[in-house]
Amino acid sequence: FTNETRCELEDADDESAQVYLAACNGTTAGGGYELALACKEIYLIDDGNSAVSLPEVPLLAVLPGTGGLTRLVDKRKIRRDRADVFSTTAEGIRGKKAVAWGLVDGCFPRSKFDQKIAERAKALAEAGSARLRPGARVGVTLGPITPTREANARLYKHVELRWDDSSRIAHLTIRGPSAEDVAIVQRGAEAIHAAGDQLWALRAFRELDDALLYARVNLMNIGLVLVRAEGDPARVLAHDQALWAAREHWFVHEVILHMGRALRRMDLTSRSFFALGDAGTAFVGCLLELALASDRFYLLDDPDDAVQVGVSPLSDGALPMSHGLSRLAAHLHGEPALLADLAGKHALLDPSEADEAGLVTVLLDDIDWDDDTRVAIEERASLSPDALTGMEASLRWVG
Repeated sequence: FTNETRCELEDADDESAQVYLAACNGTTAGGGYELALACKEIYLIDDGNSAVSLPEVPLLAVLPGTGGLTRLVDKRKIRRDRADVFSTTAEGIRGKKAVAWGLVDGCFPRSKFDQKIAERAKALAEAGSARLRPGARVGVTLGPITPTREANARLYKHVELRWDDSSRIAHLTIRGPSAEDVAIVQRGAEAIHAAGDQLWALRAFRELDDALLYARVNLMNIGLVLVRAEGDPARVLAHDQALWAAREHWFVHEVILHMGRALRRMDLTSRSFFALGDAGTAFVGCLLELALASDRFYLLDDPDDAVQVGVSPLSDGALPMSHGLSRLAAHLHGEPALLADLAGKHALLDPSEADEAGLVTVLLDDIDWDDDTRVAIEERASLSPDALTGMEASLRWVG
């Protein structure tokens, strides 16, 4: 969660013209320096005592991991040998040497520190203002997410999370937009802005994020989450198309960014996810992302219960994974011809077409659906959670 927060700071700088400056007016160590590394610029007070450091290895025998080491060499491009010295020097590095090594962007004496920080913050804010997107800059109040709590469930407006500790299985269901939800986004950016925190795309994905965080922290016995996206496939496609058409408005842009953050939360959650596309489901566009984020996608092929899936404008990279690829590109990493065929093909597919397009892990008819999914679910729930966490982390981020 801490590294996800740091990634969100960097994302806000890249996409939202929010610039973060770290003013280190004392020793900045470990997690404090990792937070500073997520900022655009870092300034350290030069008082002969204050230093920046990552003391985890020499003091605790643990790694700073992606929060520290990766940002040193990949983001700040510090030489590997210097990064090695820095990461094993418990007392850290001070003043002008920290500047020379690229660990900070500048250092100021105590007498001038506050003034210099204020000047630099003003300059960064002015530069950020030039990147602001169009639209009335009227903020939106995010009301509390208050699910109904039951012994084994959290029930939201658009999302349900239910679990059973004895089977080690949870059920995560998200309901797609209603006809009125679609009508709102089709009226354009101003109507979307006016909907505020009740906009389906914002409310539903805030609830999804809350449910995922709850599962991470509180459902320690759950190893497998079964994912369903319910609704009308055509509505989801129409919703995504209208939302994408209004994307230049700052609020719409922020909503899409938030959807991406919630989906990345799912990518980074150490649970197995199986998406189940049976009757009544609508894995289309932004909801198809849930299936692509899952470790497997089972789809029912039953003429009597027509199921449709499909890609939308939001499938083409608007909701990227943490390493920058779209889930569609990661899913079809080794099948570029299939990826090219789907690019820009914003249409609904029947089960056989979805299977041929490479979107489905297992396509099952109505005779085999119950037995085959039951066996797969029971098998997965019986496996070692630690082994699965390592396996899934190795397989989810191709490229």
